[in-house]
Amino acid sequence: MNMAHKVNIRTPDVPKAEAFTDAGKAVERLLELYDTAVRFLSDNFVAALRDGQPETRVRAYYPEIRLTTTSYAKTDTRLSFGHVAEPGTYATTVTRPDLFGNYLRQQIGLLIKSHGMPVIIGPSETPMPVHFAAANDPGLTVPQEGSMEFNLRDTFDVPDLSTTHDSIVNGEGFTYPDGARPLAPFTAQRVDYSLARLQHYTATAAEHFQNHVLFTNYQFYVEEFEAYARHMLADPDSGYTSFVSTGNVEITQPDSPLPTPAKLPQMPTYHLKRANGAGITLVNIGVGPSNAKTATDHIAVLRPHAWLMVGHCAGLRNSQRLGDFVLAHGYLREDHVLDDDLPVWVPIPALAEIQIALETAVADVTELEGYELKRIMRTGTVATIDNRNWELREQAGPVQRLSQSRAIALDMESATIAANGFRFRVPYGTLLCVSDKPLHGELKLPGMASDFYKTQVAAHLMIGIRAMERLREMPLERIHSRKLRSFEETAFL
Repeated sequence: MNMAHKVNIRTPDVPKAEAFTDAGKAVERLLELYDTAVRFLSDNFVAALRDGQPETRVRAYYPEIRLTTTSYAKTDTRLSFGHVAEPGTYATTVTRPDLFGNYLRQQIGLLIKSHGMPVIIGPSETPMPVHFAAANDPGLTVPQEGSMEFNLRDTFDVPDLSTTHDSIVNGEGFTYPDGARPLAPFTAQRVDYSLARLQHYTATAAEHFQNHVLFTNYQFYVEEFEAYARHMLADPDSGYTSFVSTGNVEITQPDSPLPTPAKLPQMPTYHLKRANGAGITLVNIGVGPSNAKTATDHIAVLRPHAWLMVGHCAGLRNSQRLGDFVLAHGYLREDHVLDDDLPVWVPIPALAEIQIALETAVADVTELEGYELKRIMRTGTVATIDNRNWELREQAGPVQRLSQSRAIALDMESATIAANGFRFRVPYGTLLCVSDKPLHGELKLPGMASDFYKTQVAAHLMIGIRAMERLREMPLERIHSRKLRSFEETAFL
């Protein structure tokens, strides 16, 4: 073991920083550095629980990727990622290279190709919290502070809010302590924090999440998703390999049982898996912008290729019927949960690739097209509000704003999901189904649903699935629009 100078700190022996021009070998070194750090911390923590507080502080560091370039690269200007904007030193700390292996190989490979420069792989100066190291071992947990015979912070590093933040994606000018600019949108601690939160809120491991994520606020869609998954597993040519339910229960056969967990998580989540994460994840986020923000805050670190909201809404036009679809082209943000991260004056643009995929999917599933499609679908502004019972308050103000915005539907999640997609550079879209019309006396009450409504709800999820399957066939550089990138962007998606 190396003894750090001046302070009594014990650290693991790891390779020194080294230049790599091969993305695959660079990721292999990241894996080596990460695994060494995790094993060192876990072993020392288990020993401390058994033998008492060590005589020295125990510390290991996250691995990092670093690039220094002294010239402006002649990059493919059609690409929104894969290169840095100007000369300088760029870096990012890395966690779970086993989980992010494909992503890292792709992003590192593009960086080397764009700049003709090697990347430097070595240990960073950011300590790895023992909690996140222990998360790699299902049989190991870190007791709460005060429950052990010694103070955990005196021996091991714990999560640090100064390195667990959204300063990079929020464009707040974040740099690493040595002045290096960020190479990726999240620090390693921010990623580890979200991986732990995902397990808590969804009761499924991050490894199961797929690159195409559907959000819903209606339990019926979960039942439809499971039925579709079983149908796909029965088809050997579907390309889908397994279905994962809440609690990490995974089946590969269409008739395998899926036991209902004794306690559902806050956001039950289900995964129809495909090779290389190309399947579909469905998250039942429930009702409200707070849940929508929480889910997207944490799923964003997995760098999905797209996420879509397929939920229920209030129709605001007299010409709409229960069961009609609403394709959002714009958003009125009155959810308030993102105001401190993304000011309300920031426009949230519609993304052409997503809009086309959704509209085409509606036409495919309903077998309507062109002018006939307008009978069941409206396009326009969706308003998202943070008060589910807004109808019970004085209505003049809200109704006037809805009218001035030209809103055609209202819900409590869509604008939050779209705005966080914009903030995190994750392609987003919204297709809603009208479940009530409060301005026209059709409230969401038992027995109100018509046969038309029930038929449309059954088709709604399938439209979302079809849209995702279309997006899956698109090259990644087409889906990740330049609309989502700011003046000074990270090279990594």
